[in-house]
Amino acid sequence: MKLKVLDLSRVLAGPVCSMMLGDMGADVIKVERPGEGDETRGWGPPFDPEGQSAYFLAVNRNKKSIAADLSNAQDRAIVLGLISGADAVLDNFLPGSLERLGLDPRALLDQNPDLIWCTISGFGPESTRPGYDFVVQAECGWMAITGEPDRAPMKVGVALADVIAGKDAAIAILGVALERAGGSVPSERRRINISLADSARAALVNVAQNVLVSGSDAKRWGNAHPNLVPYQLFDAADRPFVIAVGSDAQWHACANALSLHRLAEDEALRANAGRVKERARLVSGVARQVKEMSAQHWIDRLQAAKVPCGLVRNVAEVLEGVEADPRTGVSPSVPGSVRFPPPKLNEHGESIRTLGWRTFR
Repeated sequence: MKLKVLDLSRVLAGPVCSMMLGDMGADVIKVERPGEGDETRGWGPPFDPEGQSAYFLAVNRNKKSIAADLSNAQDRAIVLGLISGADAVLDNFLPGSLERLGLDPRALLDQNPDLIWCTISGFGPESTRPGYDFVVQAECGWMAITGEPDRAPMKVGVALADVIAGKDAAIAILGVALERAGGSVPSERRRINISLADSARAALVNVAQNVLVSGSDAKRWGNAHPNLVPYQLFDAADRPFVIAVGSDAQWHACANALSLHRLAEDEALRANAGRVKERARLVSGVARQVKEMSAQHWIDRLQAAKVPCGLVRNVAEVLEGVEADPRTGVSPSVPGSVRFPPPKLNEHGESIRTLGWRTFR
């Protein structure tokens, strides 16, 4: 079953969702405002040689674009026609905005018994607050646990709350689509609401559970782990690298690979609970040792002992040898393919107005 997705969203979370669906084969029509289109078209530099911003290019492949003014009766009729033929509609409008424009999701769900409608918001379907990732990271605990313990709270370097919400939306749409394939689904089940705040809170996973179980608030650990030791950044002679010991057996192998045989045989460090208790002593011992040789020297020894570890690479290094393109971005993270590049504003407007969903044939 190939889904037809009408994307009324803009910026990041919604476009991530529709791009993922497009990567997996869905036909996606992106509806944009005439003139400026999606705001991220102007979020640069950098811009490519054709004037497309890198930000827009990152999350808008495998879509076709039509510019439509939803306050214009003729354009609105075009969009309503597309909705009637769609499997799913995606939007990130504030509450009441679509209704004022003559597009009432609940009424349209009643009129189209197979339609799925997903709205992505910042703080839930009743909130009129705009959803910005930075604000969500601040309010949902992420910044409180990110950064060095003695420094200011820090945001994650990617707008990850947006990305996670977009992925949550894609999962939710596919879940309802699968349910719909087995029979009729009531309109309230086909009405999906995803919020950046809900996605961000859920993504606290074990950190939130630590607070619930212990009754004590979480704190910042920098590049260390609250529950595992050693599981952090270390400085070798030439560059930083990470060691991520996840089991007692890995710790024994790690200590021997680092030629820390005394620590390997230390009964107080044999179990993880003991290593957490003796964190300062253990970490200082590892830190002193690894400063003596290059990071790659230790990586080779640790990997030979099957201990999780890795160099801290910059983004340019990460992209070397990876399937990625300046126009279509990094290859899909889900089973799928890049079928066509991100569209220019209204690039397919005439075709969509004439053919509707048949523009994909």
